[in-house]
Amino acid sequence: MNYKIILASKSPRRQELLTLMDIDFRIVLKEVDESYPENLTPEEVAVYIATKKAKAFDETVNDEIVLTADTIVCIDDQILGKPENAAHAIEMLQLLSGRMHRVITGVCLLYKHRYHSFYDVSEVYFSKLSDNEITAYVNKCQPFDKAGSYGIQERIGLIGIERINGSYTNVVGLPTEKLYRELMKL
Repeated sequence: MNYKIILASKSPRRQELLTLMDIDFRIVLKEVDESYPENLTPEEVAVYIATKKAKAFDETVNDEIVLTADTIVCIDDQILGKPENAAHAIEMLQLLSGRMHRVITGVCLLYKHRYHSFYDVSEVYFSKLSDNEITAYVNKCQPFDKAGSYGIQERIGLIGIERINGSYTNVVGLPTEKLYRELMKL
């Protein structure tokens, strides 16, 4: 790939995935309000926020591809964002324990003032977690920057996830398989 790519994300997981894909990129961050209209489906929310993040770059880039993404966790059509504190993180993980939830990542590629958005959905099945397992994880890993209060690549994912239907990298935060195909189309 000969494109110059700007990753508009501070997520170390997204940075690592792009590095593993052998994609050269630089990181540029802009503050963006991540609010969204209440009438959107969870899939639309993820794409809406990713596109909103890309729009912050529209007037400042021409020859580079801006890559933005937003990952949400959804259970029973309730969107779980990033936890506000430890008690909120524990509450979220207790809700996910023993149940299936969906992880949705919206991605937007901005190139030459054109927006190309897509999303991926993975179903994640958690085993029943004890309150001690949840509390120990939250206290040690402090997952306050993660939607749904967990990272699949961390201890809670290693001991608690029974199975996934869909892309593992989507749950990490970037559906690399779809991203690669979409970049090839540009």
